[in-house]
Amino acid sequence: MALFSTLVLPNGNEIKNRIGKAAMEENMADADQAPSEQLYRLYDSWAKGGSGLIISGNVMVDGRAMTGPGGVVLEDESQLDKFTRWAKIGTQNGAQFWMQINHPGRQMPGSLGQEAIAPSAVALDLGAQSGRFPTPRAMTAEDIADIQRRFTNTAVLAQKAGFSGVQIHAAHGYLLSQFLSPLVNKREDEWGGSLENRARLLIDIVKSVRAEVRLDFAVAVKINSADFQRGGFSEDDARQVVQWLNPLGVDLIELSGGSYEAPAMMGKARDERSLAREAYFLDFATEVRKVATMPVMVTGGVRRIEVANTVIDSGVDMVGIATALAICPDLPKCWKAGETPVPVMRPVKLKDKALASAAQMSAVRFQMAKLSKGKRTNPNVWPIYALVTSELEAKSRAKRYRSWAATK
Repeated sequence: MALFSTLVLPNGNEIKNRIGKAAMEENMADADQAPSEQLYRLYDSWAKGGSGLIISGNVMVDGRAMTGPGGVVLEDESQLDKFTRWAKIGTQNGAQFWMQINHPGRQMPGSLGQEAIAPSAVALDLGAQSGRFPTPRAMTAEDIADIQRRFTNTAVLAQKAGFSGVQIHAAHGYLLSQFLSPLVNKREDEWGGSLENRARLLIDIVKSVRAEVRLDFAVAVKINSADFQRGGFSEDDARQVVQWLNPLGVDLIELSGGSYEAPAMMGKARDERSLAREAYFLDFATEVRKVATMPVMVTGGVRRIEVANTVIDSGVDMVGIATALAICPDLPKCWKAGETPVPVMRPVKLKDKALASAAQMSAVRFQMAKLSKGKRTNPNVWPIYALVTSELEAKSRAKRYRSWAATK
């Protein structure tokens, strides 16, 4: 396979090349928690940049449950025209544009003033930063049924808006990942205990979404290769979950890793051995490819074309790129033209892992904010400056979000 060869999905649709713009949290919703003009400009740059697949930043299935105050929400048709415009922008230039749909569970900032829910009442352990996230309430059976309905509803609305597919987010410590993790899921009912029980909600959501959308509408899943925490969701667990997903009409599996507590997806983990290079999770992805009947995409740290080619040459179907595309949105176009830029940001030098991860994510959002205003990116921005700027903006957005939520 070649990096610029087409990939035929199980549903028959084609992705024009093997480069996927992986999801990043933009925090650019308008006052209605819907796509904004900034978001349109940002995705216009990615669509014109040459990626075969574009995956949105997480879109929330419940307006009461947000990963951040500037998150986009799709739970009814009230703002569907804005999503339709977003879909048209993302699918220009022949790209597949998938909406990542998500629920934060316990990973919801307390500043938003909402009740957090999770499989069990297990609080986040972020050291000095722990107080920023409230202890969640353990979900009832009715809560779980509502979550399944909401994921399915948002997928149907995404199809109606003109997106090419959805990606169900079950990684990075968000709600579905929390169900998979024995460190967070302490339930003793049909959704807890064995891996089969812990995977039940994810499997039921995939089945429900697949049953309600057209065959040519892609249904993808993002899962962790591991949680990178002792006693957590393991590589063996991930391999088994992929095998359970095989017969369910899933069009692509994306592999990443980590959570807020162990942010492996940002290049910082408690097991540094697997993160000593680009393509952090490639070794595991090649193992999963042996058992997966659907295409596999691996995301984590890729910024050089030589590494992207290595991923594809290993037998993995797609290479997911995030930070490098926030810096250089036309990276695929450059690579195809024979140019070899290597986008890289100023390193984060903080010992506190939670703070370092927040600073790095803020620096990435700083780049996206530049693109959304039609400006050049600045990969040399000081991460601490980006973090402080992001925190100030988050306070303003949180106030606006609370006003919006009070009207619901």
